[in-house]
Amino acid sequence: MSHDPATAPEAASATTPGGTPARDSPAQDSGFGSLTVFTGSASGTDPDYAEEIRELGTALAAAGIGVVYGGATVGLMGHIADAALEAGGEVRGVIPEVLMNREVAHQGLTSLELVPDMHARKSRMAELGDGFLALPGGMGTLEEFFEVWTWQYLGLHAKPVGLYNLKGFWDPLLSMVDHMVAEGFLSPARRDALVISADPQDLIHQLRAWSPAC
Repeated sequence: MSHDPATAPEAASATTPGGTPARDSPAQDSGFGSLTVFTGSASGTDPDYAEEIRELGTALAAAGIGVVYGGATVGLMGHIADAALEAGGEVRGVIPEVLMNREVAHQGLTSLELVPDMHARKSRMAELGDGFLALPGGMGTLEEFFEVWTWQYLGLHAKPVGLYNLKGFWDPLLSMVDHMVAEGFLSPARRDALVISADPQDLIHQLRAWSPAC
């Protein structure tokens, strides 16, 4: 299924919508240069979540894949951003005005775009990423995941959509998805189109290898 760190990044100031990166980014794979990730503004009860999210951020930077995310410093959002930056990766944040203080906007990103509302945030994150990945999170993460997966089904984009299933976090959701298939509300092809893994290297391989025909 489908698609070298440099030195530590310097701090970058926030930009307005459409802002350009404040510094150079590492070389990226020409076919898959950036990944939009959805995850929680909380870190969860198990410290393994933060540790393994950081491993993913490091792996993405090493593979030359930039991170696109919600622009915050809090929770797992902050962990993946910090890990990718520390490994020399490019991290682009998109945050709406209403969350600038609540989620504490990250001021050390490659670029930070301030947008007027949540709809603009999701639209811009979709534009910037070559694929989408849901990490552990709450209702907002679920909403973002189902939206881009639905868009894939409708043909509004031809990008991979995946679940980072660390610690089996997404197993209950996948059981529900399988139930939808069994009851005739979801085609097996739509289920099979998902990229699912708990291993960063396997995940990167699947994302790069994914194609709409798979």
